Amino acid sequence: MQLQQLAYFVAVAETRHFTQAAERMRVAQPSLSKQIKALETELGAPLFSRARGNVTLTPAGESLLPLARRMLADADTARQEVAELAGLRRGRVRLGATPSLCAGLLADALARFHREYPGIELLVEEGGSRDLVRALARGQLDLSVIIMPLQSDDPALVTEEILRENLVVASPSHARVRRQYLRIEDLRGRPMVMFRRGYDLREATLAACRQAGFEPRFAVEGGEMDAVLRFVEAGLGVAVVPSMVLDGRPGLTGIPLAPPGLRRTIALAHRKDVEPTRAAQAFRATLLFFLAEAEHGGELPQGVELIRGVRDSTRPARDAAPAADRG
Repeated sequence: MQLQQLAYFVAVAETRHFTQAAERMRVAQPSLSKQIKALETELGAPLFSRARGNVTLTPAGESLLPLARRMLADADTARQEVAELAGLRRGRVRLGATPSLCAGLLADALARFHREYPGIELLVEEGGSRDLVRALARGQLDLSVIIMPLQSDDPALVTEEILRENLVVASPSHARVRRQYLRIEDLRGRPMVMFRRGYDLREATLAACRQAGFEPRFAVEGGEMDAVLRFVEAGLGVAVVPSMVLDGRPGLTGIPLAPPGLRRTIALAHRKDVEPTRAAQAFRATLLFFLAEAEHGGELPQGVELIRGVRDSTRPARDAAPAADRG
């Protein structure tokens, strides 16, 4: 049974005339009659009585008519919903991001995207890069904003480096540390606030301390980003954090690490074997355009820079989206 056959059937039932039905459906009358006959054969019962040139519904036809109308209406609804999705009036983006990014630039980028695509549902999963990569591999996320480099056991991903950021030593503003730089060695013996296991920042800090020849001393460990920053404000210790998370936190001061310091690279990632949805592609374009605008206006947080090449790709990606896609 085909939708086209049902549409032909409804047209004949409503016009009670094969020729008029064919004209309504813009098809040759013999073709329409052939499709009606095929439908009757499949159902095993005649749908029309053609006695003396009058076309009337048989009992089987009477039973089929409301069902056929409903099926055609459902099919039309399905077409409309798919069309709305294709036009980015509906849909969803499942985005993964590290806590530091959620607390920093990402919130403003999400707000921009929501204004431009209010019908797109945003689902955000916060976690460490390893957890986000696993979620990508399981098909639970469309895109992730992760920290590079990836581990060797990560699945095949397409990654696009977008930002570089300095890591700084956060301390309470009232501590009034009068130093332009700190060395990793300066953290030896100092109480530190440490993130929970699985955080990229935990691994980066431990690796840097061990390379300098010492194990860090933890005053408290196991916190998420907000908790770590609050613990530092309370004077429990210092913490190595991304510079962007100190934006808007007057109670904290970030002291850069002496050159070469510690930096991290932020990238967008998606699975190599799955093309991102149109909604996910639109979010990527919105995010990159937002970052390029922020850089141009001098609004990127201190210590954060856009990677060369990203700014050049944002305008074409933005302009490539159809006007209907942008609201």
